[in-house]
Amino acid sequence: MGSRYSGSEAEAEFLAGQLLIAMPGIGDPRFERAVILVCAHDEQHAMGVAVNQPVSGLTIPDLLERLNITATIEVPPDLVLLGGPVERERGFVLHTTDYRSPEMTLDITEDVALTATRDVLEAMARPEGRPRRSFLALGYAGWGAGQLEREIRENVWLTCPADEELLFGDDHENKWSRALAKLGIDPRLLSTQTGRA
Repeated sequence: MGSRYSGSEAEAEFLAGQLLIAMPGIGDPRFERAVILVCAHDEQHAMGVAVNQPVSGLTIPDLLERLNITATIEVPPDLVLLGGPVERERGFVLHTTDYRSPEMTLDITEDVALTATRDVLEAMARPEGRPRRSFLALGYAGWGAGQLEREIRENVWLTCPADEELLFGDDHENKWSRALAKLGIDPRLLSTQTGRA
């Protein structure tokens, strides 16, 4: 069946590497104005990490200190993000592909990967071997078989291509609006329209 599809149609089925943009009135406060990078997606499940929900007051240097990881550089005080409601005690580092953990790094696109082991945190704390851009998220969002596809059909999520600034930029407050703008959508009009029944 897959051979019938052109490349773009086949890619449309699975969304790894795409951003999910929560529609207004999503009905779940955990995902209000969420922008989520889909990290893995197949027939059985989907997994993503929110890129715009900072954990109040928790920075990467704070977390490294709590984990007894000694930094040999001044680590920027980037905020730790809340990646989603599943396994919130587990850390996931989204990073550029100039960093690799043998057998533990999941390639999402040719430019972006995900690593969930301590060695990426140790790399972030030293000058050599660290990813050029990265962020740490606690937890992830997960969907069962067909669930994400159904939510997209029901207009719970819009999708758009990811770009480096939407993923790694620190303007978390405006990522939702900027992701919508990539699709040519003014969030003020979208909010007004969804308020009508």
